[in-house]
Amino acid sequence: MRTLLKTLAVGILSISFIAMPTAFAADKNTDAQDENIEVTQHSVTNEELAAIYVLSDICPKLVKDDEAFEAGYARLLKEFLPESTDPTTDIKKLVKEKSFKSVLKEAQSDAKKAGKEANIGVCEDVLNYQPQN
Repeated sequence: MRTLLKTLAVGILSISFIAMPTAFAADKNTDAQDENIEVTQHSVTNEELAAIYVLSDICPKLVKDDEAFEAGYARLLKEFLPESTDPTTDIKKLVKEKSFKSVLKEAQSDAKKAGKEANIGVCEDVLNYQPQN
């Protein structure tokens, strides 16, 4: 299994961009024709959700602007859980599920192994996170 937080440290933003729905226009003709849009969805893994949840535990201690982090974290969660009306509550419920415990434990271990500097970088990425529309 891949080391989740190392992946996040290298590019949490690029991971989330891959996870976003992508739309492609089928016809680039300038005539006023209907455009056919194909949308692809990326399935979010428990490993990704565990890594994101771990950020809510470690980042408030590592970043100076709690309010900005919470806003960026909320945007990130909404992007990974677009169908959810309350992603923060939903991820907290997921964390309590027995089947999620081992995945969460691994993500927590990965965060410890990554070290403070790498974690600060990831936390700052989340703090400044803006989804691509």
